[in-house]
Amino acid sequence: MRLFPVAAIILLTAAGCAGPTVEDQPRFRKFEPKQQTSESRSPNAVPAPGALAPPARVADPATSSDGPASGTENTATPGAPSTEARVAILLPLTGTSAQLGQAMLDAAQLSMFELADKSFALMPIDTRGTAAGAERAARQAVQQGAQLILGPLHADSVRAAAPIARDAGVPVVAFSNSREVAGDGVFILGFVPRQQVQAIVGYALSEGLSRFAVLAPSDAYGRSVVEAARSVAEAAGGSLVRTMYYDPGAADLSGEVKVFANYNTRHQALLAQRRALTEKGDEVARQALRRLKRLDTIGALPYDSVLIPESGERLRALSSLLYYFDVDQPAVRFLGLRSWDLIPNLGSEPALIGSWFAGSPTEERERFNTRFRKIFDRAAPRLATLAYDATALAVVLAQSENGPDYSLDALMDDNGFLGVDGIFRLRSEGVAERAFAIHEVNRTGTTARRSAPQSFAATTN
Repeated sequence: MRLFPVAAIILLTAAGCAGPTVEDQPRFRKFEPKQQTSESRSPNAVPAPGALAPPARVADPATSSDGPASGTENTATPGAPSTEARVAILLPLTGTSAQLGQAMLDAAQLSMFELADKSFALMPIDTRGTAAGAERAARQAVQQGAQLILGPLHADSVRAAAPIARDAGVPVVAFSNSREVAGDGVFILGFVPRQQVQAIVGYALSEGLSRFAVLAPSDAYGRSVVEAARSVAEAAGGSLVRTMYYDPGAADLSGEVKVFANYNTRHQALLAQRRALTEKGDEVARQALRRLKRLDTIGALPYDSVLIPESGERLRALSSLLYYFDVDQPAVRFLGLRSWDLIPNLGSEPALIGSWFAGSPTEERERFNTRFRKIFDRAAPRLATLAYDATALAVVLAQSENGPDYSLDALMDDNGFLGVDGIFRLRSEGVAERAFAIHEVNRTGTTARRSAPQSFAATTN
């Protein structure tokens, strides 16, 4: 049984079968981050939250991935069992993604400080944000005796690093969300669209909605969302009745949304109704005409919900256009994915109020954000939690009874782990399976309509 802090990651132990009774549910125990001492903490880890000293580095990150990083030479005997865990983390520490890469490294160090002891060594290696840099970084990680590789970040970098790691028998837990690079010892920790679609469409079906539409960008991401929505809806007795793709680079989408909303047909139906009532001319007709003055269209839409897999200003623009062309909530419910979770002040867009979206649970993420800001004096980017949880996973598996255990069996524990972004488990196809909360947008922010499951038994019962 492995027990570790909820603030980092929690292993759900296999106590009994995954049956429907309370006694048979997997059990887990919550801990707070342990109090580190100079004797127990991993060398060069970041200071404790609230400490006055500035954050230090695990080791000097290699600005070149052509040779060993300073202070990280491999002293282990190849093939010999060791109680020391050597874990490489491959991130873009220079190049266009350097700011994000450094923040993810900081999150990894925070995780290590809160969980690891001095037998855990984290080796940062710069990928320079390129595929070639990631390949060199993977070679360096293997040469330095890495037992597990965390990262890289981008799909092309994972694709380049994977063969090196596979040849050396070193598992990879990458930060990408591309299924194309997963499998055969490579796991992706990023959030894949299908699971989010399954969560929000499944919830909408449970609330009585059944006729879905999708307004999506005409790219690989948009197409994957559409196919997921179709299969999830049809499997549960619903249907995908309308799909519209738009150019993700277009500045103005009013024409596309107007067609999507059947605006011309519904507006012409209104005009025809007004003419008929005018010709009739009696008091009942005049009262009906007065009511119609407030409308711009009449007639029901063929769908009762619209899935919008967007974020940022594009999401605001699309929801506002839908509202303008008479696609109104709650008659037609707007649905979203985890990308909505990244947008501050969602409720400031009136058209989005009442929308539902699938997102991560917020409590642990807020605690993480508070600790990160306190240590590093800046906000954590959203992807920083992936580096935190991946490092926590590496730390707790390093504390196995017989020493570090990064075998596939250990990584793919069926009960899963509870991290900053909720429960997850690594599956044989290389994808991290996750569970999501359902949030509703209101004027002041969001509220939870359904909490995220706390065990994978709960997701199947």
